[in-house]
Amino acid sequence: MTEQGWSYVGPPATRPWGAAEQVPRSWVQAPPPAVPPAPVRAGRPVTPPGAPPFDVPRPYAWLMRTRDWAWWRPLLGLLMFGVLYAVASVLVVLAVLLTGLVPVADLLELTDPGVLLLTNLSLIVAIPIVWAAWAVAHGLGRGWSSSVTGKLRWRLLVPLTWRAVATLGVGVVVTIGISLLEPGTTVTGPVPGYVWLLVVVLLTTPLQSAAEEYVFRGYLSQLVAAWFRTERTGAVVAAVLTAALFSAAHAPPDVLTFLDRFVFGLAASWVTRLTGGLEAAIVLHAVNNVAVFVLSGAVGGGVSTQSPPAGVFLLVVLLDTVAMGAYVALVGAARRTLAPELLSPAVDLRRAPVAWAPTWVPAPPLPAPVPADGGPEPDARWSRQGGA
Repeated sequence: MTEQGWSYVGPPATRPWGAAEQVPRSWVQAPPPAVPPAPVRAGRPVTPPGAPPFDVPRPYAWLMRTRDWAWWRPLLGLLMFGVLYAVASVLVVLAVLLTGLVPVADLLELTDPGVLLLTNLSLIVAIPIVWAAWAVAHGLGRGWSSSVTGKLRWRLLVPLTWRAVATLGVGVVVTIGISLLEPGTTVTGPVPGYVWLLVVVLLTTPLQSAAEEYVFRGYLSQLVAAWFRTERTGAVVAAVLTAALFSAAHAPPDVLTFLDRFVFGLAASWVTRLTGGLEAAIVLHAVNNVAVFVLSGAVGGGVSTQSPPAGVFLLVVLLDTVAMGAYVALVGAARRTLAPELLSPAVDLRRAPVAWAPTWVPAPPLPAPVPADGGPEPDARWSRQGGA
């Protein structure tokens, strides 16, 4: 029905006159946003290949405190090390015994070349097992078990060796000389197979010494220290605890022998902290063991390689303490010239969590309709229909 020639035609026009009908849209789908990286907890992003696993520099005792640190990782590594080492050491002992390399029944006579070879090989297998624990339980390269640089610093070995020879090596000579003065001790000359003993000592004893350091001053010390909130407290507790474990592992027959090994463990931990790695402790251990076996084999079976001689225990412990203290002092004084790295490299990869872009955004307003003949814009709600 019309009134005065006008009628209601519906919603507002949205197109120019004569143009095809358009469907207005107040919202349009925005282009899909770029896919953000996988969400990560703040401060623990994934370490890029080749980057150090630390956001801040770390001392040697705290090298387990990486971006991916978790309290259970050391426990997993310790369990893995215990199982693998038990299996590997048994296999080595069986292989040596079945092949007849150790024909003697006295497995405590370490001046016998075969017995010493068996003992050293059963300890050397600990090195690759420590490396495997770092790789599997911590997801890190084996080099972090050696030093703060992520590798063994070979340049330090020679200058540290002569310092160990001048201190602990001399101390071993003096203590063995004192043991020869003990009543009832006789020099019987080189032990049977002394040439083979020298070969075994020179080729395997440094590796055996390194293996013990990788276990006690390396993995076990780092494992204990990582659980403490402050690095210094963790390092001190780790030094005392691993020194006690180290001494107990050598089955000391008395308190003074235990104390002698305990002081040795403390000295090894001290030089490890002074240099940021195991090199100084490995040299200390290797020089001590090589000197003991070479000299003991040379003078014969009258000198025990298991414990200080009876009657002079206290004097031997005091001399050993002085010799080890002198080595620690020389290592501390040499830091200015040797310049050992004390902290690990670090790249801070921590960042804020990624914000997600909205999926829908308002569309821009559509342009106003334009009459097809260029005339004035028509009324949006009423149009002329022609009167009756």
